[in-house]
Amino acid sequence: MTDLLDALLHAVAYALVGGAMLVAAYYVLDLATPGHLGTHLRGVDENGNESVHAHSKGAGVVTSAWLVSNAAVLFTAIWTNGATSLGWELVWTVCFGALGIALNTLMFFAVEAITPGNLRKIVTEPGPVRPLAYVAASVALSVGLIVCASIA
Repeated sequence: MTDLLDALLHAVAYALVGGAMLVAAYYVLDLATPGHLGTHLRGVDENGNESVHAHSKGAGVVTSAWLVSNAAVLFTAIWTNGATSLGWELVWTVCFGALGIALNTLMFFAVEAITPGNLRKIVTEPGPVRPLAYVAASVALSVGLIVCASIA
């Protein structure tokens, strides 16, 4: 019974820490993009009205990849360390989660630096997904996989 309670406590602790890290990852991406990311995803026009024509599909693609990438890092950190005690392993999870967020941010700006145009603006423009948004999403997933490999 004690093992079950310990496992449940670990699950709650990792879920809370993981959830907080994903919220932090979202807000970092929000800071990296012009305007409020939520308004680009919801589709709010310049007058503050919701409109299906104002949402950015590119922002949805990049945000989804960004969150999956960071979730994969957290998953791997928990999977490789979570079966032991809750002390340092939780710290490892936070550290690798923060590293994933930092590297995704760095690579987002690197893609912007090496491609023509303003990636942040292109990603958040309303309308169809532009090819550069797919590139940014792929880079985010790649960074997550690289960090996962370094953990395992």
